[in-house]
Amino acid sequence: MTASQTAEITGLYRYPIKGLTPEHLARVPLRTGQTLPADRRYAIENGPSGFDPDAPEWKPKIQFLMLARNERLASLDSRFEDATNHLTIRKDGQIVASGDLETAAGRAAIEGYFSENFQPELKGPPKVLSGRDHSFSDVARKVVSIINLDSVRAIETMLGGTAVHPLRFRGNLYVKGWPAWSELDLVGKILAIGQARLKVVKRIVRCPATNVDPVTAVRDLDIPPTLSRNLGHMDCGIYAEVIADGEIGVGDAVVVEEPRLV
Repeated sequence: MTASQTAEITGLYRYPIKGLTPEHLARVPLRTGQTLPADRRYAIENGPSGFDPDAPEWKPKIQFLMLARNERLASLDSRFEDATNHLTIRKDGQIVASGDLETAAGRAAIEGYFSENFQPELKGPPKVLSGRDHSFSDVARKVVSIINLDSVRAIETMLGGTAVHPLRFRGNLYVKGWPAWSELDLVGKILAIGQARLKVVKRIVRCPATNVDPVTAVRDLDIPPTLSRNLGHMDCGIYAEVIADGEIGVGDAVVVEEPRLV
């Protein structure tokens, strides 16, 4: 990829509760060293993890309910309200749980639903966790995940033309305009989106969560092994750290910055 090649943001999403519904955004402010606002702000602990909300530290995703193992999560439709910290969960169009995640009563209402309905998958009492501005990301650093839609199309070709819903990859930014897999060569590069700047820090290694259809909640594909057979790795997408503040939105250009001459 040449440094002048520009992509366009076609989708912008956050995931307020790890493993639950992606929420579409039109525009969002980015702050240095932070995720998208409220991205992975909460997680549902699956048995004791040792997480301390007063001294939050990264824990591996195995400690939480997650799509990689708990595909039934995709059958739930959740909505989080920033102003009230209120989470509403629907199943088949009906409200099955709701509550303010910053109150004990609200968390108990959500925990009660998972305790009653996810019993075979639980390793202990489910518990809603929050660490204020902590992010329950799959990686320890606070990042923004970027998915190249041409790479998703390339996976469809590997699967013999089977449609692959981009939200299987649970990215924050979905972009078009970069050749398939060229994003993997951007590690160490700076991306400019308006006034915001992001430094690409890591390729994303895909896990079995990508095998779950986000619409049907069926585990129906075998994406990581398909990547491994065809490419010799299981990477799709990149993580980037915000290094300069700015607002971004759907339709914005993503430009690979030219190195500065000294």
